This record gives sequence, structure tokens and C-alpha cells, in this order.
Amino acid sequence: MKLFICIVESFYRDEIETKMKEKGYRMTELSSSGGFLKRGNTTFLFGVRDSGVEELKSSLKNICTAYEQKKGRSSPDSHRFTSFLLDASEGAHFLASLHGK
Repeated sequence: MKLFICIVESFYRDEIETKMKEKGYRMTELSSSGGFLKRGNTTFLFGVRDSGVEELKSSLKNICTAYEQKKGRSSPDSHRFTSFLLDASEGAHFLASLHGK
């Protein structure tokens, strides 16, 4: 199991949330401004099986490009989101240690 952390420009937030829910993904959403990437951003946290990581990344890219076309906005480069992939088993160990286990 992996924890997929995806930081997107807030422009994409509603579309990603809606489309990923339609695809059956469950996520946690964190909104922020400033700091990382110096503008309004939304961070999505996805729990995903190892075998589903590439499909998740592909879905996110497709949602972003389709939304750009729908809104008549072209991205000046191919950067639409920044992502990090963590092994969720390490997180489970960390959480267990917080509870004295």
C-alpha cells in the first residue's frame, strides 16, 4: 500500500475532486496558500495499492489536461502537479508508536 501525495494548483481542485470521486477514489484534501510553489495549492492524499499507482497518476494527468481544454487554458509547460509516493507501511508503524504499541 502506498500514500500518494499530490500537490496541485487550486485551479484544478474542484475538477480533480469531482472526477476522482466518480472514479471511486477516496482522498483527503488539504488547502494552503504561499509556501510550496508560492501560490494557492491543494494537496490531495490518496491511499493506493502498489499496482494502482500508474493508473492514479495517469488519471490525474488526464483530468488536468481535459479541464485545461474545457476552460481554454493551456499550460505553458507540462507541469500540472507535484507528487510524492510513500510506502504506507512506514506510516502505520509511525502511528502505532504514537499510541504506545
